[in-house]
Parts: sequence; C-alpha cells; structure tokens
Amino acid sequence: MCRNITTLRGLEPPATGEEIEAAAAQFVKKVTGVAYDAAPATREPCEAAAAQITEIVTALLAELPARRTPPPTVPPLRRPEVQERIAAREAAHRAAHEAGLPHDHEHDHEEQHEAAAS
Repeated sequence: MCRNITTLRGLEPPATGEEIEAAAAQFVKKVTGVAYDAAPATREPCEAAAAQITEIVTALLAELPARRTPPPTVPPLRRPEVQERIAAREAAHRAAHEAGLPHDHEHDHEEQHEAAAS
C-alpha cells in the first residue's frame, strides 16, 4: 500500500521504537491524507491513532517468530542520507532556539529535549 513503509521484522539490530513510530505515523498519514502540519483538531486524532498502531506493531513484532532472511530494504531511519537530513534539521532547529528566532515545528519542546538527551 505504501512504498515508504519498510519491513521491520527481522532487522539486525531489531527495529527501534523510533522506527516503529515512524512507520505507524507514515501509515496514518497515507490512509487519512492528513499532513503533519494540519490543524490540531485534525492532527490530534491522527497522532492518537499512530500511537495505538505503534503499540500494536510493537507487540506484534515481539510475538512473531524470527525471520529466516532479513528484510530486502533498510528502513529509512537507518539510511545515511536520511540521518544526515535529520541531523541538519535538528541543528537548524537548535540554532533557531539558541538565537531566540521564531520558527515552526511539529514537536513538543520537552519531548525533543528528552530525545536529544538519550
């Protein structure tokens, strides 16, 4: 259905929570057509659905037996070019915060801070 969602079962090392969350968010975005910058009344139900899907997929991956062969593609979050884009976006965002510049973003500041600290 969505070419951007890759197989997470059988990855070495196993799929991370971040990879599962990204796949769930991509699935919800694809089936609803709701963009990440949608109004809160539209975005919030989609975020709740993505959180539920993340829980379901996490449990499902834990229950399934090991794969005999690894997945044919590497998840986007493991690709060097994607990691570079994420790092550049986070650096620009930190610079905007440090300079006190107004900017747009889709995350909660406390969540971002916790993620950066781990």
